[in-house]
Amino acid sequence: MVAAEETKGTSSVKEGGANEGVDHEEGDTSSSSIVEQKRKPSDGPHSLEHSWTFWFDNPSAKSKQATWGSSIRPIHTFSTVEDFWGLYNNIHHPSKLAVGADFHCFKFKIEPKWEDPVCANGGKWTISSPRGKADTMWLYTLLAMIGEQFNHGEDICGAVVNVRGKQEKIALWTKNASNEATQLSIGRQWKEFLDYNDSIGFIFHDDAKKHDRYAKNRYTV
Repeated sequence: MVAAEETKGTSSVKEGGANEGVDHEEGDTSSSSIVEQKRKPSDGPHSLEHSWTFWFDNPSAKSKQATWGSSIRPIHTFSTVEDFWGLYNNIHHPSKLAVGADFHCFKFKIEPKWEDPVCANGGKWTISSPRGKADTMWLYTLLAMIGEQFNHGEDICGAVVNVRGKQEKIALWTKNASNEATQLSIGRQWKEFLDYNDSIGFIFHDDAKKHDRYAKNRYTV
């Protein structure tokens, strides 16, 4: 199971790193405001603009399935800042997941599959890191998404972290792959939020379906 570590209080989010160089307008529901709401007691729940669902693809279940995606299961849907932190602090982070696991966070009612109507014409940006090093990038990707920090957040479907033997990959899925300006904006902002300096590439889902691992990047930032 993906859930299960016992929470010992609310862990603090480190300053700097993925948060450096990001400007937040006062009053915006940004990832920085979500961090602050986590740290400070509040009078009531803080609603997010969208509801989001965590999904888990168990590696032991995948090996027994003939159809890709049939082993993906929804874990929980959240719609407030408090619900998010309650879940995040009680589930394993990428470095603690088994090799072969895929952990997703997608907007409510969007399934993390190419076949989903919202995802069908989309694509994904992907960032890779050595095994056990993606926890902070995964957290700040989630905060940027649910905090509506992207200028084109309406085009974002969700994100997934893939845990493999030597690396972990985080992919940001979007709706309209052919809209180059929108995709480039999302890719550049994602890198800024994570303080990530290497180049990243964008692959169309259609290309991935046709060419699998040999699909080539259409955009690069």
